[in-house]
Amino acid sequence: MKLIIQIPCFNEEATLEETVLALPKSIEGIDVIETQIIDDGSTDRTIEVARKLNINHIISFKQNKGLAAAFRAGVANALEQGADILVNTDGDNQYYGGDIEKLIAPIINAKAEVVVGARPIEDHPEFGYFKKKLQKIGSWTLRQFSQTNIPDAASGFRAYSQDALIHLNVYSDFSYCMETLIQTGLSNLKVLSVDIRVNPQTRKSRLFSSIPQYVWKSGNTMLSIFLLYRGSQVLTALSALLFLVALAIFARYFFYIGFFDAPSSAFWPSIIIGGAIFTVAFFSYIASIMCLQISANRKLLEEILYRARREDCERK
Repeated sequence: MKLIIQIPCFNEEATLEETVLALPKSIEGIDVIETQIIDDGSTDRTIEVARKLNINHIISFKQNKGLAAAFRAGVANALEQGADILVNTDGDNQYYGGDIEKLIAPIINAKAEVVVGARPIEDHPEFGYFKKKLQKIGSWTLRQFSQTNIPDAASGFRAYSQDALIHLNVYSDFSYCMETLIQTGLSNLKVLSVDIRVNPQTRKSRLFSSIPQYVWKSGNTMLSIFLLYRGSQVLTALSALLFLVALAIFARYFFYIGFFDAPSSAFWPSIIIGGAIFTVAFFSYIASIMCLQISANRKLLEEILYRARREDCERK
């Protein structure tokens, strides 16, 4: 069984060596351990450090493309190299490398397809009260979207089986973390969480410049991917709700006209509003049907892509 440990890097010359040296050299049940970095347009000596450390696979971008693009490139290369398991960790040495064995154990034992390392959020010395609450709220929201039970949705310390990698299609330009959890959860792949340790912070996050920006981008990503997979259900529910509102407005009109002989002219504003709401409900329902057809086409395309990737991996 082959394990590739992936490290997305953007100007990590100061911490890359420490990160790589902390990685396990052997794990029970694993025959081959290889490392790969995705250099996301670094302007420092990250590539030189990687070559000095004899990294097995180096993927280099000429300019910064973001974490999601780096992850996509890493997944593609891992499948090309015939990896049975891919572990993703950070180049700033945030995660304790010795916990990789714990992270991949459920995959080796065929108990999970994706395993997420859960940081000790409550006891994390570098997380303030506000950040801890945001982490909890964000993870709870993600669990509702993805139908998983992952306590630390933002953790980038993850292990993926080959089958999970073949299933993944990352659309986001921001971060793969939320998106891949929603995809795997809604695709009925088994997702588990294990407790992991963290190292002292070496630098601030480069993924976002402020907490509000992170909340906005993460929320937008979660909603977009959820609608991609469950858009038809959302629009159908919206249509039903609006239809009931319009029905209530019309029922009020007929009730007062029929039982109290109220002048019909007094209710024209309500009738107009009810008609407008009914029209929106009708078009929402039509949109839900179109969304369902698009979803069916997407599933067919994803199945074709999955089989092509699976056949390609089997040839290797």
